Amino acid sequence: MSDPYIIYGGELSYFTRKLEAACIFYGMDFEMRSKNRHDPANIERRSGTHQVPVMQTPENWMIGDTTPLMHLLDGRFPHRRMFPEGPVGVLVQVVEEYFDEWIARTMVHYRWHYPESALFASTRMADGMAEVAERVRGWGPRACRATGTESERQREAAEAEYVRILGAAEAQLGETPYLLGDRPCAVDCIVLGGLRAHTYMDPDPKRVTAGYPRVVAFSEGSADDWDGGGELADFPGSTPFARFILEEMATTYQPYVLANRAAQAAGAKACRAEVYGEDVSYLSRPYPEQSRRMILDRIAHTLSDADRKRVIEWLADAGLRCFLENGGVS
Repeated sequence: MSDPYIIYGGELSYFTRKLEAACIFYGMDFEMRSKNRHDPANIERRSGTHQVPVMQTPENWMIGDTTPLMHLLDGRFPHRRMFPEGPVGVLVQVVEEYFDEWIARTMVHYRWHYPESALFASTRMADGMAEVAERVRGWGPRACRATGTESERQREAAEAEYVRILGAAEAQLGETPYLLGDRPCAVDCIVLGGLRAHTYMDPDPKRVTAGYPRVVAFSEGSADDWDGGGELADFPGSTPFARFILEEMATTYQPYVLANRAAQAAGAKACRAEVYGEDVSYLSRPYPEQSRRMILDRIAHTLSDADRKRVIEWLADAGLRCFLENGGVS
């Protein structure tokens, strides 16, 4: 028997729980371990990142970054791919991007702007050590400022956006067992990561999420029920949930990611974008631009000419010029 895959991360980590959900859907042999209890300095040295999760493969590789990791695992579990091939795979990655690079800020806001949730999360993350928990709580407000939820208007709008997501997910799960059809994909993984690490974990957002019984059942459910069968909804129509997310992206994620792209090109430390009718400052970060480029590269290098044309037309119709090479953001 080969060695299992090992995920080093944390139970309250958005992306750790995303990768955990994916590994369950893959049906693979894996273990979850706390990074803090397993020589974190060595894990960071070998993986090249201080972030979680990091996966140790049976070959003893240490790899971070969930989206490329899932592409690797798709190659190893091709009958249970989380990113399908062809145009529908681009659609999956675009929708996943919204949760990876935009809704993550809402998770940060819910956790650190509410005292009860901040105390709960910091104490649990610190294994009950009061001094460590206090340091963690000190980091939280800085993360909120960096991700643009410092003003009351942005906080209220971010929560309203998440409530809309919950409503769309509740409706979709009444029609299909997964968010993009009759089988899971990377979008289900990141939504489950958010629920299991944040919005059905921390006490304040949990009270909101509890009002959506199908979403709760989805969060609490087991992937063991999935036999590897089923299909995703066809491209480009997909599901009402996917179409809803694409509409949201055009007015929230897109202004932010284009502003971040310009700031990265200029070497600026911050960027500004108009979101929810307010001019908002964000920390300029390299990863959102790197992640955006992954989608552009997928469109450019993995599709046939005919499929590429279909995808470009679809993105143009959706108003998502941020993923078009000739949309002023190449």
